[in-house]
Amino acid sequence: MTTVSILSDIACHLGEGPTYDPQSDTLFWFDILGKKLLEKRWPDGDVVVHDLPVMASALTVIDADRQLLVTETGLHIRDVRTGKLTLHRPVEADNPLTRSNDSRVHPSGALWFGTMARTEEKGGGSIRWYFKGEIRTLFPGIGIPNSICFSPDGRIAYYTDTAINLLMRVDCDPATGLPTGEPTVFYDQRKDKGGLDGSVVDAEGVLWNARWGAASLDAYSPDGKRIRSIPMPARQSSCPCFVGPNADRMIVTSAYHSYDAKGRERDPQAGKTFLVDLPVKGRFDPPVAL
Repeated sequence: MTTVSILSDIACHLGEGPTYDPQSDTLFWFDILGKKLLEKRWPDGDVVVHDLPVMASALTVIDADRQLLVTETGLHIRDVRTGKLTLHRPVEADNPLTRSNDSRVHPSGALWFGTMARTEEKGGGSIRWYFKGEIRTLFPGIGIPNSICFSPDGRIAYYTDTAINLLMRVDCDPATGLPTGEPTVFYDQRKDKGGLDGSVVDAEGVLWNARWGAASLDAYSPDGKRIRSIPMPARQSSCPCFVGPNADRMIVTSAYHSYDAKGRERDPQAGKTFLVDLPVKGRFDPPVAL
């Protein structure tokens, strides 16, 4: 039996970007619009909230002392001990109309990261690739980049534009994380309730997606079939992450984005972070290759 419980009752305006660091047994996630990084030592540590000078959406490990943050002005190196941010590569730093969004590290160490218009304007963002200091734009004209994730062998990448609601699949070079073919539709979400948000792929190639606006965590087989849906306590579920030393549990972030007072009353768990007690064969992202 699957049970879902509250991992953190701190309500995030836009909870996103959960990442688990197995070396330190620490879970990190963001409140993008609140400019906060949340941290929890697994499994019983208190949640520590770090204020940030910029909006940030994703964190990747560099080594024991450094992390790479994806932010509204580019890629920043964060000192783990002090929390100090140092700009590593500017990305749209001179464009106040955009911010960062969904991101994930490919098995090669390459980082795919998304940008979008703060107003969620269609076509206002893109998905980029970063690897050993180089940045390339892979897919321009993206409205809301989400569901960036990869097969365990690194030969397949997935992504979506939530504004369009098609989950895409594209072949990749496992050594670099660069696309080697043209994207094709993996799953058509347009007729279902809610929008495709953050995703992660487990060790068996099953893709787990948080369905925004539908209070659901969905699983898709490698051949593109929805094989399971788990009800979530908050309507705007946003991104899953494997947690624990064996990557055998999941957490899911959520949001109260765009809610007024009555909306928050109708969705009282919105913005909280949840533990999904469902045994899975998860996997961790590798360190990013600077």
